[in-house]
Amino acid sequence: MDMAALHDQADIIRTAFSYINRFKGHTFVIRVEGSLLTHPFAGLLLKDIALLQKMGIQIVLIPGARSRIDEVLASEKISCEKINNIRITPEDAMPYVEMASFDVSNRFMTLLAENNCDAIIGNFVKARRIGVLEGVDYQCSGMVEKINASRVTSLLESGIIPIFPNIGWSRTGKPYNISSNELAFTLARDLQATKLFFITDFGGISAKGYDIPEGVYVSSDTVISQLTAPQARQFLDRNREKPGAPAYELVTLAYRACQEGIDRVHIIDGRVEGMLIKEIFSNRGLGTMIYSDPHENLRTASHQDIPDMLRVMQPLVEEGFLLLRTGADVEKAIGDYILYEVDGTLHGCGALHVFSDKSGEIAALAVDKTYTNFGIGKKIVVYLIEQAVKKGLKRVFLLTTQTADWFLQFGFAEVTVADLPPEKQKTYNTKRNSLILCYDLEIHRKKAGFGAE
Repeated sequence: MDMAALHDQADIIRTAFSYINRFKGHTFVIRVEGSLLTHPFAGLLLKDIALLQKMGIQIVLIPGARSRIDEVLASEKISCEKINNIRITPEDAMPYVEMASFDVSNRFMTLLAENNCDAIIGNFVKARRIGVLEGVDYQCSGMVEKINASRVTSLLESGIIPIFPNIGWSRTGKPYNISSNELAFTLARDLQATKLFFITDFGGISAKGYDIPEGVYVSSDTVISQLTAPQARQFLDRNREKPGAPAYELVTLAYRACQEGIDRVHIIDGRVEGMLIKEIFSNRGLGTMIYSDPHENLRTASHQDIPDMLRVMQPLVEEGFLLLRTGADVEKAIGDYILYEVDGTLHGCGALHVFSDKSGEIAALAVDKTYTNFGIGKKIVVYLIEQAVKKGLKRVFLLTTQTADWFLQFGFAEVTVADLPPEKQKTYNTKRNSLILCYDLEIHRKKAGFGAE
């Protein structure tokens, strides 16, 4: 195995251990699309869920049964209309809906048992009928009224995974067909879960066909990587004509979950092997994440950060992008450095060194290669420029050998050695022959368009 592969493997292990320690004892609510049971990776998905439970994470499982219900009703020649993604459930269809729902839940429980994981299917959900909306009687379709949260908590503390079919019962014992998505949201809220997962059979939220808010990152395969809660609100406002679309429904529930105090909601593709644990144990993320707490953080570096800073810089030093810096070099100017973190893990750094002529040097700009397409470098540069403005500096400059074009697009201009501060001119390495770029902060103060995406 080459050194680069070993480096990547070590980073993966470090990241995974940090997440295991963080989430032990926390509750994850996982809603899984029932159609995934026929997928070749179904057994691996349930194996991963069992693994999470054995790590000390408390798991609540909600199987979606829509495809199985469709199949059973079709076999009985019973037709049910759907309006805005809600099934109208006639009285004669309800026994078959129950049968299909519990069949899916039992199959999930069997797969958990194969992984030595204790699970139980219970009647912990009180429901009431939806009734008549806009003239439409939804008959035996219902909505969640109350969860027996204390009973569920006791099961979780006993090391048991509760499984919730999409059935709720009235106070008189009448069953109703309820939304498994809505049930997952309610459970996450009432159990104060740390994370809510929607594991789908179509992937994350696709940008295709939707009006996407500005500043939202869309991956090369057109999947929305992440949305802050305000961005999710904008997404919903811009696409009001699509309330019945599955993606719109999930973003709606995710936004509501954030409003109710759930840290993060993940919408991921259950057809991809290992997607669940990759999403949890990788701070890069692979589906769509909707979150209310700060996912990204820029802060001043401290002495204990130096080993990680050197780790991020080293690949760029080896390729000639950066000058070699020792721990002692960084230590001398530690107050000049800022860090970019994702979930407490360092993925980028940069420094602003101030000179006597009221100019500042942007230096040691480095981003973990895995994250080079996420706009981290720009965010660090923008932050450093804003700090230079606050310090009352007149300009910032930088030296570069290979990234001049990237900086020129932001408004930097090429200058000469004579334009450097006197003390910097004395240390300029003529053999390296770096290009010198400068950004006029007086111009910046008059502009409003230079900002992070």
